[in-house]
Amino acid sequence: MQILARILVATASAFSLPATTSAFTILTPYRTQTQTTRTMTATTISSQSSPLSTVTTTTTALASSKSPSTGDIVQTTYTLKPNGDFVPDPLFDTGTVTLTLNHGNYLPGLHACLSTMSIGEQKTVTMDAGYGEKREDMIAVVPIESSGIGKGDVKIGTELFLSNGLQCRVVNVDEDEGTFTIDANHPLAGASYEATVTLDGFEKGPSERQFGYNPERVPDSKFDVLTIALGCFWGGELEYMRVDGVVGTAVGYTQGHKVDPTYQEVCSGTTGHTEAIQVVFDPSIVSYEELVKIGMERLGDSRKLVNQVGNDQGTQYRHGVYYHTFEQMTLAQSVIGSYDKCVSEIMEATKFYKAEDYHQQYLLKGGQSAKKDAQDTIRCYG
Repeated sequence: MQILARILVATASAFSLPATTSAFTILTPYRTQTQTTRTMTATTISSQSSPLSTVTTTTTALASSKSPSTGDIVQTTYTLKPNGDFVPDPLFDTGTVTLTLNHGNYLPGLHACLSTMSIGEQKTVTMDAGYGEKREDMIAVVPIESSGIGKGDVKIGTELFLSNGLQCRVVNVDEDEGTFTIDANHPLAGASYEATVTLDGFEKGPSERQFGYNPERVPDSKFDVLTIALGCFWGGELEYMRVDGVVGTAVGYTQGHKVDPTYQEVCSGTTGHTEAIQVVFDPSIVSYEELVKIGMERLGDSRKLVNQVGNDQGTQYRHGVYYHTFEQMTLAQSVIGSYDKCVSEIMEATKFYKAEDYHQQYLLKGGQSAKKDAQDTIRCYG
């Protein structure tokens, strides 16, 4: 049985359960599509661990001594072998893949490993599986009486949700002491892979100029950039991560007037920003038009709504395409104009501020597949 609950959190590193205050409140339903229930607190607990723990085998043939830098487009061939009892299928592609270095997707440890390698080099490393290390400060003992949950509902395996959206489980019940123990570590915390990684090659990704408005389209890289707003950015980002030819994604805030806004400020609707997705892609594999159409199809009937996508309402949820070149503007106008009564705005790209780390690749971190051409239904709210 799943209990949907709220727990009081004092800091980003530990639980604090007041003895005189009910620590839990039954909530139902969890994460309906509203701004209020989707808002995450600034004190979100996250597992922190070293993404790359042990290098066990190093260099093979070296073709170049230079290593790639953040933002470069990297081609790599790698395999993953689970260590111990860890057996879940990876939520991303293995084999030969192309990615934007340090731009999300795949394992953090893969990016860390590649950033130290030269072309032609191969390494075998022990790599964190992406669930973090097991942390003792993510475990707490809770008095049943002050929890707000009925004694009969507290059972080993019961799932709870913290006020910041983090999930935890009841792992022990002590009826004599009148307490139960919760664990907010991921069930697979501490799991790792043995990874064999080869750096096949790398090239420059889009420059800062390509991420801005570049009307004459003077590319510094063969890769291009799409900036699009589709309401809540979690689901839209995962949609694009699954598209062949997309090599990097990020979520953030654009079209506003405040410098470097926070999620809470954007959610207030006072900064003028909208939640947006920035996509780096290879136009020889997937076209700009195709990517805009994917976004419009995702919107569905919300294409006809102003400042609203689904049940999320407010200027921060307005949908639109923000072009980086004159050519992108004309293509966006053509695609959006093909949909009846579509009110998606089409505007020149302005400064894009990356959202907080916990928003990046949020649904992948939550267990949904980012494999290319994955067909699983994307669940945006739990």
